[in-house]
Amino acid sequence: MNKKQQPKENHQQPPLVADGVLVIDKPAEWTSHDVVAKLRKILRTRRIGHTGTLDPFATGVLVVCVNRATRLSQFLTADDKEYVATMRLGFATDTGDFTGEPLAPAADAGHITPEQVREVLAQFRGRIQQIPPMYSAKKVGGVRLHEMARRGEEIERQPIEIEIKELELIADDAGAQAPEFTFRVVCSSGTYVRTLAEDIGKRLGVGAHLTGLRRTRAGDRNLEQAVTLERLGELAEENLIGTVMIPMAEALALPEIQLDPLETQAIAHGRPVRRSGNWNAGTWAKLCNENQQLLAIADYDASRSVWQPRVVLIES
Repeated sequence: MNKKQQPKENHQQPPLVADGVLVIDKPAEWTSHDVVAKLRKILRTRRIGHTGTLDPFATGVLVVCVNRATRLSQFLTADDKEYVATMRLGFATDTGDFTGEPLAPAADAGHITPEQVREVLAQFRGRIQQIPPMYSAKKVGGVRLHEMARRGEEIERQPIEIEIKELELIADDAGAQAPEFTFRVVCSSGTYVRTLAEDIGKRLGVGAHLTGLRRTRAGDRNLEQAVTLERLGELAEENLIGTVMIPMAEALALPEIQLDPLETQAIAHGRPVRRSGNWNAGTWAKLCNENQQLLAIADYDASRSVWQPRVVLIES
């Protein structure tokens, strides 16, 4: 066999980690896509996806699924989010944050008091309608709104219902010509905090935009569990990624049903498992083995009293 006929050696390194969820503390000026691209290099795998976009200027919790855990994304994206946001009063911008262009000359907002801000915040608690901003990743007709915005286009957007579960003022520098107020918000998935700040500014009559945004929690995952990209790189060199990787079963806040070996074989072939109990139709559960390893995600078929696997994570 000559050199041309010899098979090429495969120098591709195997993935550094198995399946699981990471909580990344996203740095400022990185897009969520930038973080995923960096993780693919650190972890040596292409199968990585995040469960909720953060604006480039924002920092904080970005939940990332690795390898087979990418199939869990649909069960994590709807989690509530918590943020700490700082808004500057006086003018709005075309992006809703400090990176954009002012939409009008700055107004003196020094007369706005913390008490006035608290009164307005109270008006936004509960279920409200919100119009998605043009500078967002939301798609209309298959095209992301921010792509249209960068072309100078603006289209009519339909309002969506969101829920503001908690909203409180936590800091202020009232009295300045362009005062800043910092608030904490717990909201449903799909809420745009930039738009919330804009709407608060409109209600106060002086305009507003965000100067800071930090996601402190997504579902059950918070900053205490988060790791920076730099630290993750160090852990990768030490082969210690497992110390910060969350197992798939632990990542899901669903009822758990433990299977025996025969039931495990049935699930591997997509067959249902019978269980008696007071379950509502359509309830989701995680099916695990005796070692709490996630085997599948199933929903309850009340007509047959069985759990039907919908996402199977083991091979037959």
